[in-house]
Amino acid sequence: MANTYSSLFYHFVFSTKFRKRIIKPDFENRLWTYLGGIARKHDIKPIQIGGVEDHIHALLLSPPKYSVSQIAKIIKSDSSKWVHQEFPNKWAFGWQDGYSAFSVSRSIVPRVVRYIRNQRQHHENVSFEDEYLELLKLHEIDTVDDSYVFE
Repeated sequence: MANTYSSLFYHFVFSTKFRKRIIKPDFENRLWTYLGGIARKHDIKPIQIGGVEDHIHALLLSPPKYSVSQIAKIIKSDSSKWVHQEFPNKWAFGWQDGYSAFSVSRSIVPRVVRYIRNQRQHHENVSFEDEYLELLKLHEIDTVDDSYVFE
């Protein structure tokens, strides 16, 4: 085959360090926009980015030149640096060490976009912990000990 073709949609989920509720509504739109800018800078197309005070969801379309771990590292490290430069009062801001990434079929991209857009309403009834465990279960990711997931 002479050319390479891909359609690599990834749904990333990661929380703030210690799940601190630090992403307040007056700050979140700037953060979501900046995360999208980081993605575009690296030729990654941000489809939908959102979340609530203690975690984010990012649906990204990536070229095949990046591994999933490279994408997570780029997004998390660049955004963390930006927050500390632009918002000195957010000295406690940081992302958790790990992340989850789920592959997404093109056919369900609209459903994942709606899910991310409705995070605020979703979390009126569901905790991050319950949501996260449900996502792991949905994607058939077994955990040895659920308490370890939230360290």
